[in-house]
Amino acid sequence: MNNPIRRRLTVFFIGLNLCLFGISAYATLIDNLNDGHHVLLMRHADAPGIGDPPGYKLNQCATQRNLGERGRKQSELIGAWLSKQGIDKAQVFSSPWCRCIDTAKLLKKGAVTIEASLGSFFDEMALEKTQTQALETFIKNTLAKKSQPPLILVTHHVNIQAFTGKVVNVGDMVLVKVNQAGQYIDHVHFPSSAP
Repeated sequence: MNNPIRRRLTVFFIGLNLCLFGISAYATLIDNLNDGHHVLLMRHADAPGIGDPPGYKLNQCATQRNLGERGRKQSELIGAWLSKQGIDKAQVFSSPWCRCIDTAKLLKKGAVTIEASLGSFFDEMALEKTQTQALETFIKNTLAKKSQPPLILVTHHVNIQAFTGKVVNVGDMVLVKVNQAGQYIDHVHFPSSAP
């Protein structure tokens, strides 16, 4: 691992630990994720480039922008950090895009389920409202099932920004408090690296 990557990963873990103090003086990340009112949204890990190549296909990873070596390592380290917070198993849902699926699998928190409401609308920004409403419904229905493991949703920056108003970098996580309708109330941001 070269020095710039090591520095960024160090900043990532420092940032995660500092953000924990913003959640609650008495609650840990796992406590919040087990209360039925929080979800953890994560932007996929580092995938060099912007957007996807013209003519990409969701069922053909080779046609898409995919995780690089840094992104794969980043995903594994985030998964290890989550384990240290007591999150060994989770309900993990992913956007249909391969870079999100690979990020979700490398967290090693259990089976990964594809969820359409987490799919990117980067190429069709007119879908933002519809897609965000679908995400709210999905969160509402999933959290309504009691005694489930923590909910981790791996998605894209446009989805997270539309849902929370927060602009996030690759690998960033956002702990989101929602109401009974699955709508955003508040969040705590876990930055992945320095600018």
